[in-house]
Amino acid sequence: MIGTVTTRPTAWSTYSAWANRHRKWFFAAPAMIFVGLLIVVPLAWTVYLSLTDSQGSVRAESKFVGIANYLQVLGDTERFWPAVLRTFTFTGGAVATEMVLGMGIALLLWRPFKGEKWVRVAILLPLVATPVAVGMMWRLIFDPNIGFANQLLSWFGIPAQPWLSGQTTALPTLIFVDVWQWTPMVVLILLAGLTSLSEEPDEAARVDGANAWQRFRYVTLPLLRSTVVVAIVLRGIDALKTFDILYSTKGKGGGSFHEVETLNVYAFGLSFDYNDYGISSTVLILFFLLIIVLMWMVTHRRKGDES
Repeated sequence: MIGTVTTRPTAWSTYSAWANRHRKWFFAAPAMIFVGLLIVVPLAWTVYLSLTDSQGSVRAESKFVGIANYLQVLGDTERFWPAVLRTFTFTGGAVATEMVLGMGIALLLWRPFKGEKWVRVAILLPLVATPVAVGMMWRLIFDPNIGFANQLLSWFGIPAQPWLSGQTTALPTLIFVDVWQWTPMVVLILLAGLTSLSEEPDEAARVDGANAWQRFRYVTLPLLRSTVVVAIVLRGIDALKTFDILYSTKGKGGGSFHEVETLNVYAFGLSFDYNDYGISSTVLILFFLLIIVLMWMVTHRRKGDES
């Protein structure tokens, strides 16, 4: 009887088998490392600057001040906390309006009709232009002297309005500009969710005698909940960090009364107008933490609803 010969695996064969099982990570590792460095290195440098009194000068060395910058910013009731309020007012107003308009337009485009393709192309036109170009265009439209908006008001005997410089009109005007440009993106997201829904629940509700509002409220909207959450999160993050539209319409400093000075505009002014990189980095880190907390609350609420 001839016994079987067993061979002990070599180190190379063991490594080769392990590499074959994890080969997907080898292909993804370079991109993951590159993206990780793009995120970690600037964030770490910003955290370091927030702990110093850096003025951006090569002649004067930065001194470590610990949490003094954070205490100073958190105690600033004249610029920081009003900027926080404006940031969330702008974000909440823009996202809420875009969700309502986006849902309405998506429902209108859900069913096929004559000229549907042309209507979709027309709705997507605002997304073609860059935010800076959009800001400059609306800046001309709302110009107090030559702008079309005030000329239109004059036709109806309404006095000219300080659209982009008034304390009560500047922020709503810029919310309108943001809504004009980004509502089409919300329409695309919601329309994609609507087209993926099965028609059977809606037909069953129609057979049971439910009207259009009841079918939308109790059938379509619950089935579309995850898509709505995705749209809110994407637009919420994007609106929170809006800078280009605000800056291109207002210029540096946000106007004489800082009526549209959000956290991004405030941090930009601190860095490039006053060279106060320590305080500016502190504002950005606090802003970053606020966004993380908000996104955690949204995702946690979503998991709670799904469970």
